[in-house]
Amino acid sequence: MHTGAGVEARLPIRSDMDLAWVRQHVRQAAAQLGFGLVDQTKLVTAASELARNTLVHGGGGLMEATHVTTADGVDGLRLTFSDSGPGIPDLDRALSDGYTSGDGLGMGLPGARRLVHDFTVESAPGAGTTVRVTSWTSRPPRPRGGV
Repeated sequence: MHTGAGVEARLPIRSDMDLAWVRQHVRQAAAQLGFGLVDQTKLVTAASELARNTLVHGGGGLMEATHVTTADGVDGLRLTFSDSGPGIPDLDRALSDGYTSGDGLGMGLPGARRLVHDFTVESAPGAGTTVRVTSWTSRPPRPRGGV
């Protein structure tokens, strides 16, 4: 996998208005890459939840949107949400179904993870959080060398 033109957008997340800009950018970028309406909606929903988490729990941060392409020519959109907040004290719990902080859309990290093809999160208490998600315009690429 390689990136297309690199990072195409860096959007600050400091207010509710910024959340609206994030949603708008993700919808436009997904449409330009050829995502269908259902997949656009899934990606925008995941981005909205992750951006709100960045604002509410991380004290604000940044979203980077990157066009990526597989060796087979499948286009994707990678979104990276990062903050310098307090981090997630219990990452396993935060990633478990049914866990919610009571804010946002109520879907939490597990819900956002179900809406995208690839999902990673890095967090440590006092070290902030980075969540990276990728969705593909067609069937997700097969993992190499595994089941």
